[in-house]
Amino acid sequence: MADLQVESILPDIQFLIHDGQRSALLNILIDMHPADIEDILNRLEKDERHFLFSLLPPELASEVLPELDQPVAEDVLEEVSDQRLTSIIHEMESDDAADVVAELPEDVKERVLDTLEDEVSEDVKELLDYDEDSAGGIMAKEVLAMPADATVNETIERLRELRDEVEHLYNIWVTDDNNVYLGTVNLADLVLARGNDRLKTIMNDEIDPIHVDMDQEDVALHFKKYDLVSAPVVDKQGRLVGRITVDDIVDVIEEEGSEDMARIAGAPDEEIQEDSVLRIARARIPWLLVAFTGEIIAAVILGMFSATLNQRIITALFIPVVMAMGGSSGQQASVTVVRGLATGDIELRDTRKRLFKEFRISLLNSLFFSFLLFAIVYVWDSIEFATILGASMFIVINNATVLGALVPLIFKRLNIDPALAAAPLVSTTNDIIGLFIYLSITTITLSLGL
Repeated sequence: MADLQVESILPDIQFLIHDGQRSALLNILIDMHPADIEDILNRLEKDERHFLFSLLPPELASEVLPELDQPVAEDVLEEVSDQRLTSIIHEMESDDAADVVAELPEDVKERVLDTLEDEVSEDVKELLDYDEDSAGGIMAKEVLAMPADATVNETIERLRELRDEVEHLYNIWVTDDNNVYLGTVNLADLVLARGNDRLKTIMNDEIDPIHVDMDQEDVALHFKKYDLVSAPVVDKQGRLVGRITVDDIVDVIEEEGSEDMARIAGAPDEEIQEDSVLRIARARIPWLLVAFTGEIIAAVILGMFSATLNQRIITALFIPVVMAMGGSSGQQASVTVVRGLATGDIELRDTRKRLFKEFRISLLNSLFFSFLLFAIVYVWDSIEFATILGASMFIVINNATVLGALVPLIFKRLNIDPALAAAPLVSTTNDIIGLFIYLSITTITLSLGL
């Protein structure tokens, strides 16, 4: 329904922009959800975006800006003054503020940080020091932490004081005198407890905190495993430094999923909303170059076996079949393993078990297609050539499947994104190996006069 409303209102928004109707536009925007405003900004042209974003009050702009795709966010910030940018960032939670500041040019970043209030600026600077893909990079500094001896009434009073500062509040974190995390009290338990109960008597100390250096993918898996909506983040000494909420995890899942799909497609670092054709082309060229190089190598291999191809012209007719089956089998195995690693269903300790499973799968598939190809070629040509093709198909599919499953597991162990295993690099390698196996078997067989 929300998408339908945006589609229906978009022409009117564009008309009002071109007509310079600031008051009318502002009246419309004030009543809209930030997500719908973000959707509209994504669909507008550059000048229209600048005009519309300039109308947003700082508080509303602070809710819209973190939701924009990076190219669109960079676009709308081009003409925003340092003063307005500072006022917008001041309205954000620390994690969103850090994300926005991190993308600013260095000179603008320094000026904005200098003009922020000291407390806000220090929080943002601290978050900027963490890896953007770590728990520290996605956490918010705004937390409600109470000592273990605090009463329920004291906690509720503190909650009322901070209601405008801490958004998406699901839990209260319990700490000792050194700010070391001890446990969690959720809002339901807090409300149902008696007013003079101490937090240490109603807290849950079985929820493990998240370490500040944990990778964001592992954080998402932690949330999934324990069905969390919020989790505390601690440093090496166990001191509470921030919190992560489920809305952050939704962003992580979307980001990681998009990144993996882009790597599998061989188009990393490309944003859907990116306007620069040059930047998109530059991101795709390296991976296309990998595929191009692979095909050149395949051409060299064909040249090496030119005598075989000249001796049996029919050999060339089945090259696409062998290469396609090898590439497809390897791609199926690699994508399955990459997905399993991403969701936590497959772990490194499962390597031997997973490879054995993939080998059994490839054994059944290779037998099926080997016999199918054998039957087709037997009718078409001869039993000798049918045997060559059947054997080639059997070896190629098994080799490609095991390789497709093994490479992402190796990449994971080396702390390399496993999604690269499903990229053109590996699929092209499987094509080359499959072609070499097929032509080698054919040449050896023909040379023996079989």
